[in-house]
Amino acid sequence: MERAATAPPPRTGISLRQLLMSLGEPLVELQAAPAGLDVEIRSVALLDPEDPPIAHPGELILAIGARGRAAFPALRAGGRDGAACVAVKLDTPAQAEALSETAAEAGIALLSVRSEARWEQVDALARAALESAPPGFPGEDIEEGDLFSLAQTTAVLTGGIVSIEDTTNRVLAYSRSTNTDEVDDLRRLSILGWQGPEAYLAQLRKWGVFQRLRASDDVIDIESHPELGIRRRLAVAIRSGERQLGTIWVQEGSTPLTEHSEQALLGAARVAALHLVRRRRELSADLTLTRSLAAGLLEGSTGPQPLASHLGLDATRPAAVLGFSFGTAEATPPELARTEVSNLVSVHTAARHRSALVTQVDTRIYVLLPQLPRSIDLGTLRGWGQEITEAARRHLGLSLRGSVGCIVPGLGEVPESRREADRILDAMVSVGVTTTVAALPDIQAEVLVSEVLALLAAHPDMRDPRLTALVAHDSRNQGQLAESILAYLNAFGDVRAAAADLHVHPNTLRYRVRRAEELTGLDLSRPDQRLLAMLQLRLPSKT
Repeated sequence: MERAATAPPPRTGISLRQLLMSLGEPLVELQAAPAGLDVEIRSVALLDPEDPPIAHPGELILAIGARGRAAFPALRAGGRDGAACVAVKLDTPAQAEALSETAAEAGIALLSVRSEARWEQVDALARAALESAPPGFPGEDIEEGDLFSLAQTTAVLTGGIVSIEDTTNRVLAYSRSTNTDEVDDLRRLSILGWQGPEAYLAQLRKWGVFQRLRASDDVIDIESHPELGIRRRLAVAIRSGERQLGTIWVQEGSTPLTEHSEQALLGAARVAALHLVRRRRELSADLTLTRSLAAGLLEGSTGPQPLASHLGLDATRPAAVLGFSFGTAEATPPELARTEVSNLVSVHTAARHRSALVTQVDTRIYVLLPQLPRSIDLGTLRGWGQEITEAARRHLGLSLRGSVGCIVPGLGEVPESRREADRILDAMVSVGVTTTVAALPDIQAEVLVSEVLALLAAHPDMRDPRLTALVAHDSRNQGQLAESILAYLNAFGDVRAAAADLHVHPNTLRYRVRRAEELTGLDLSRPDQRLLAMLQLRLPSKT
């Protein structure tokens, strides 16, 4: 089978970052990016296992039919020939680790494709992403920050002073003004505060200007009001379909606006719409990619380099993970509650740490805290977690448990911090820890007991059959012998204290202990049997 021909190189390539934003979850997942996310992809090629392992610079190689070690030649050839990325399907986490190491050695990015995805689908979407690179017709090539250039161009065409605002009247960009005498109070206050003054905004609402902007694409002419210090203005809505994205305002200066001002303003609004729509999409895609990279790092499926490159993080600075869970382990909160809590966690952690990243994995919410100060301690992080759980209870009426993972020396050790945060949350449920937020030193014993219980639950052969029989006897006869033995042992053999906890007479408890020993042959005077009984009787009866 001959190697599939590559597509003709597009006018411009796209970065690996843009490809991930276009494809992303649930189709592909980044496994390695040794050269960062800004490597350029210029074409797509299909590589069959029977094809000779060759590549071309800037290619995205789709290694169809090559799984595990069979994909090594594609990675090595791609790195040797200057390809940008190799995409493969994986069967096991071990394959991902081995291929990621080989990709790092070869200096080439590695993507894993979901097993259920069709290669022709990946091929078509990747080519579509390449073909959707900005073709460069007027206005569509505006990049981030170029709203200011658009405002300046519009000012030249209209002979006025321009500002571009979003739907909350927040100033996004404005034109330069060399003559400060031309600038009225509204313009000056808007620029200084990055938002129009409320008194004049109220007047505009009274005149129905905002209502007309929401309902029409027409340019609105607003007369001057010298008594308010306001000069004449033109305004037009920036729209995408029926949705208003913002407004362009043109203030008249010392000379009248040009004859074709309204036409120029309509054109500017359409160009601004292209920019704002793309910016919203990019922000959404960027957020999705950030969450995907953070989740991959927490799970250990993606190394630290892709996230550090994407966000410009220092991977050698200390990091830690906070974990939060809802109620009991079985509780599945509604999607709305999870979203509300995630937003609350995001706001609180962002206020404390600028680089904090919040992501959800199953029903748990994690906060990744990169680039922590080297002087930070667990007590400070515990305080942050406590603030969040208290805020969730106070504002949302929700009960949260919080855990503080260990502080690790860099992003590469973040999975260790996440595992510790999970251990703490698991223990809080399984052994009934009453603490709302904890670090491992706070509940070290409870965590270890929880893990021993999990081991016993998973290995029935490690249990004493006599204790198993005692629990079964209680189940058949609605008895309380096992519960009584556990209370007796928890009280260090203090019959009166244990009986008080069970709300029974001490003689009743003494009888139950003797009866349990008779039924099972247990000898609770022996330390080993007491220890095993204390552990095994803590297991849920269903196990």
